[in-house]
This record gives sequence, structure tokens and C-alpha cells, in this order.
Amino acid sequence: MNQRNLIFFLVILLGSVRSFATTSFSIDGHYQGKSIYVQSPVAEDGFGFCISKVTLNGEIIPVDIHASAFEIDLSQYNIKIGQEVILVFEHEEGCKPKLLNPEALRPKSTFELKDFACTSEGVLTWSTTGESGKLNFLIEQYKWNKWVVIGEVTGVGTATLNTYTFNVLPHSGENTIRLAQIDNTSKKRVTKSISFVSTINGAVEMKVITEKKTIEFVQNKVAAKTKYEIFDSYGHIVKKGYTSSVDYSNLKPGIYHINFDNKTDKFIVK
Repeated sequence: MNQRNLIFFLVILLGSVRSFATTSFSIDGHYQGKSIYVQSPVAEDGFGFCISKVTLNGEIIPVDIHASAFEIDLSQYNIKIGQEVILVFEHEEGCKPKLLNPEALRPKSTFELKDFACTSEGVLTWSTTGESGKLNFLIEQYKWNKWVVIGEVTGVGTATLNTYTFNVLPHSGENTIRLAQIDNTSKKRVTKSISFVSTINGAVEMKVITEKKTIEFVQNKVAAKTKYEIFDSYGHIVKKGYTSSVDYSNLKPGIYHINFDNKTDKFIVK
């Protein structure tokens, strides 16, 4: 074979190798009793379809790779409700498969609340049964005329009795708490609320020190830490935190609204 023919042969060979180059994408979640539906477009060269292999939790499974769409019935593989599922789809580089129902592996909010209580010091406890997958519990506190998310706890995700604890940072007076979850429907599911009176003695007040351009929080004439949020006139949060003193020297002149402790107020920056 002369040099010219050798170069031509190598070009053809490399082109063939590139045409068979593959990549993959994966999805994971927990089995919710639903099948997975996958779309496999025509391969870039027009011969066959995009997906060439599918593995379930590391094992190759039989699927109809010679079809533009197919179903994966997870019940056929002894997968139990709530069990972790990892699907890997191997496909050609020039095409892109599509999962038609990605929510099928995302858990629903199915828990039943058994106990729900909070001490006056802010130790929140609750227990559940009937969870069908790991979802975060959002802890929400009602203050500043709205529900505020103050923390998250990852659910165990099993149907057995599960117990949780979270430390709430109480504000003065009566505190109201509830739990929430957001599942594959993207809708928030909330529980009943409970209330408790904190051990904090006296309300938190704020003092605007214009000479120092600071806001001081005090309780019974003593500096006191509190959570706060400062909004500009457009409703954008410009400062927030947990402290007894706020430096506002970098704020532009204007009217600002402030949430702190369990109160709302406003101040003017000149």
C-alpha cells in the first residue's frame, strides 16, 4: 500500500471511529411505583436510534433500543417502593435522548405527622410515618406578617416511625411554627401550626444612631442579638443577619423598611 492510499485508509478509519463515539447521561431518584418513559431520536448518521445501552443500578437491562421511544417498567426488576434507582443511558454523541417523565423518580410528600411540639427554649421535635422518599422538611416561623423559612431537615424517607429535632431561634413573645415539604408536584404541602411562648423577657427595640449610622437592638436597655432584614423602597433585601448592631453607612439615601425580632419598622437614611 503506497503512502497516499495509507493516508486515505486512516482518514476513513478515524471517521468510522468518530461515528461510533458514545457518551452517556444518568438520572437518579427513588422508585415511586411508576414506569420511566424515554425518547430516543434517530442517530446522527440516520441509521438506528440514539440510545445503545441502558443500565439500572449498574446492571444492563433489556430495552427496545431499536425504537424511537420505550418504557422502563421498574417493577420487573424487583425494585421496591422508595428504593434508590440509578439509570444510565449510553448514546451516540451527535444525538440527545430525553426522559419524558423525570418526576417519576421524585418522591411525593406522603408523611403522616404523629407528634409535633416545641419547648419554650425553642427545641422543636416531630415524628412521622408513611414517608415514601427523602424530602426536606422546611421549618417555617410566622413573623413579620409572613411565613419565613428558618431551617431545613432532610427526611429519612422510610414508612416507619421517624423522629426529628431542630433548634428554633425564638423571638420575644408568642412564636408560631409549622412544617412544609415541596415534592414532585412543585406544590408546597404544609402542616398544622403550633405556638409557644419564648423565655425571652421583654420585647426587642431598635435605636437608630444617625451620628454613627448604626442601628442598635436593645432589650431591657441591654444590647440584644436578633434576626433582621432591611429592604429598600423597591422591596430588595439589602442587609440581613443576626446581631445586636447594624452598620448602615453604605446604604444610599432613602426610606428603608426593617424586620427584626417579631416586628416591622422603617428608618430614613440621609
